[in-house]
Amino acid sequence: MTKPMFEKTISSKTIFDGQIIRVETLEVELETGQRAYRELVRHKGAVAVLARRADGKFLFVRQFRVGSQQIMLEVVAGLLEAGEEPEACARRELKEETGFDAVSIRSAGHIFPTPGYVTEKINVFFAETGDVPGARELDHDERIEVVALTAGEFRELIRRGEVTDAKTLAMWALFEAMK
Repeated sequence: MTKPMFEKTISSKTIFDGQIIRVETLEVELETGQRAYRELVRHKGAVAVLARRADGKFLFVRQFRVGSQQIMLEVVAGLLEAGEEPEACARRELKEETGFDAVSIRSAGHIFPTPGYVTEKINVFFAETGDVPGARELDHDERIEVVALTAGEFRELIRRGEVTDAKTLAMWALFEAMK
């Protein structure tokens, strides 16, 4: 039998408070009574959507990401707005980034991409769309290319190491497991 593990926060100090994240330092007490130091990035949450068009092709987006300093191929994703339900956010982001409306959408749960020091919870969805997009509604600073791929084409990109975004790889693994 495993021993219980937990940490109780004794104190916290905000180091930075921005639009998307807040950075804190924490003093915690372990189940042994010992104290430890933690750094934590608080994130307001997000959604990710693996969408498939009626013709069977999957919709991805390609964009430059500052954290990796490279162009990444990813599933559609975006931040939750205050009070917004995850499914509504998923539908909104799909429309904004690709121009496609979800004909059907279902939750696949959630993932924590970096749980060691980030609270970000990504609610993940699978969506089915039509074949014809409407107008996209990108934010003024978004530069996004829509990419439609067959499952085989996407698997080949994974095999070649060309897909390195964790949420995208996690979503594809969930999709493959749920077939």
